[in-house]
Amino acid sequence: MGTATGKKLEPGVVDAGDAQRALRRINDYLSRTARSDEDIEVRLETGAGDEALVLPRPVAEMFASILAALAHGQGVQVMPVDVELTTQQAADMLNVSRPYLIGLLESGEIPFRLVGRHRRVRLADLRQYVREDDARRKGAADELMELDQELGLL
Repeated sequence: MGTATGKKLEPGVVDAGDAQRALRRINDYLSRTARSDEDIEVRLETGAGDEALVLPRPVAEMFASILAALAHGQGVQVMPVDVELTTQQAADMLNVSRPYLIGLLESGEIPFRLVGRHRRVRLADLRQYVREDDARRKGAADELMELDQELGLL
């Protein structure tokens, strides 16, 4: 399992205008070469001569997503999919308190493992919980809408 060594960019660390310009250039290139699966060669503007950085196309597409968030003033964090989080990191990602998260873990809502006395939560399991919780909430909202319609409240 990985460790939570993801990279994080807080809002404002990268100039939004610079991110927007870079995003336009990447999106232009990606749209012009949309049918290609070939790696992308990036020429650096550092005067380093003929040096080029070669990126797999999916990585360039991920960079475009990151730049889009930065251009809109949002922070970005990139983590490996199989990373394990501390309970505080997982609680922060769910925007809940650590004791509330521990309750979810102990009730079996989210799988975890013990490392010594410390709980570790896989990011993939946390994301699965969020998907299932979103589906439950949507189902409850749909039921309320149906009940409103049946009672003629809408």
